Amino acid sequence: MSGAQTILVFVVLAPGAVFAVLGLLWLAGWAPGERVLSRLTGLTFFACTSGVAVLAWRLLAPGGVPAVVVTFGNWFAIGRYHFPLVLMVDRLSLAFLALTAVLSGLIGQFSATYLHQEPGFLRFFLLLHLFAFGSLLAFASGSFDLLAAGWEIVGITSVLLIAFFQLRPAPVENGLRVFGIYRACDIGLFVAIFALHHWAGTASFQRGFPALRGTHGTLIGLLLLLAAAGKAAQVPFSGWLPRAMEGPTPSSAIFYGAISIHAGAYLLLRAQPLLARSGLDSGLVILLGAATAIHGTLAGRASADTKTSLAYATLSQVGIVFIEIGLGWKWLAVAHILGNAMVRTMQYLRAPSMLHDYHQMHSAIGSELAPTGKQIEELLPQRVQLWLYRWAFDRGHLDTMLDRWIIRPLLQLSAYLAKTERSGTSGMLPQNISPIPAQGRAEQGGH
Repeated sequence: MSGAQTILVFVVLAPGAVFAVLGLLWLAGWAPGERVLSRLTGLTFFACTSGVAVLAWRLLAPGGVPAVVVTFGNWFAIGRYHFPLVLMVDRLSLAFLALTAVLSGLIGQFSATYLHQEPGFLRFFLLLHLFAFGSLLAFASGSFDLLAAGWEIVGITSVLLIAFFQLRPAPVENGLRVFGIYRACDIGLFVAIFALHHWAGTASFQRGFPALRGTHGTLIGLLLLLAAAGKAAQVPFSGWLPRAMEGPTPSSAIFYGAISIHAGAYLLLRAQPLLARSGLDSGLVILLGAATAIHGTLAGRASADTKTSLAYATLSQVGIVFIEIGLGWKWLAVAHILGNAMVRTMQYLRAPSMLHDYHQMHSAIGSELAPTGKQIEELLPQRVQLWLYRWAFDRGHLDTMLDRWIIRPLLQLSAYLAKTERSGTSGMLPQNISPIPAQGRAEQGGH
């Protein structure tokens, strides 16, 4: 293994190794102090950032290599299907690796103060390291197979951080809602991977999927778009984004201002060779992006709190990124993602200070600041303005749609499966043994 390959493996695995060690120590009954934890986090991400800088020099220097690839063989193989363990960094993934390493370290240092004396301090940092590992794994994957593993880690850490304040019912309920939407949309990614192996014989990025033409390529593009739209909160799945603001501000910054919200865009950038061959796929990407940009702009103007307004501002920009991807403007989309991620992270972290600055500006000018876009609103009839306000205040009725078509059916299915499991377990008991009733379990100290 060459030096660059070793560095790539270290960059990806370092946060995961820290998570594993800290988790095992916690299970053994020992938890590090806040100072040790924050310093370890800073050291880990400083080392990852340094490693990414070395990889950037190898890739971008004159005469540099086009990509650094590390192959570990197959995790398993069954007939024609094989699950390759391949890490790859090229110019596309390099930008996302750098973004993840830098912002994860920044969030770690900010959170050391923000969450000082918080009972869930260790839990937050464990999830931060796990999230960074999942993101780096997804962005450094050499195939859709391994990308799906990182994709799932990012999703579960997102849900757990939304429900971070677990003693209140609202964060837990909203975390479950986001989990349900993720599950429904991630079906597209898994079915697309299956179809890639079935029709193209591979899900590797290096092959470029030359065998996929016509209907097969279009169908796989639509499946990947479903997964990307769910992760990036594009219309009609945008309703979960304001609910995700229940988590701590640092996690909101890195998830919904910077990295997780752009993971769907990265998936489409990887699949762009497929999208470019299908006018239907490209058109739908543009349509979803435009609808999301308009929805985010209108809903953000009717938001009553800073974090939700910032979430919708991010959503509008991600919608524009989708438009750029659909038009084939790959590197413009990458530059837009990097700029949007850094600006939104800063705005999330400064949200309380922004309110203070806003009030100071009011005092300085002696009146309120004029809202942006007011001139455009005044061009519309009063009835249209009122209708748009009601529509934006209800967030485009997307919550109602998601409840009716995704969340409620999933809950009904879960209840049915739980009932079936209980009845099946009861049926398997011997006739002379009866299940312990709820009251009896409570008296015996059962759970």
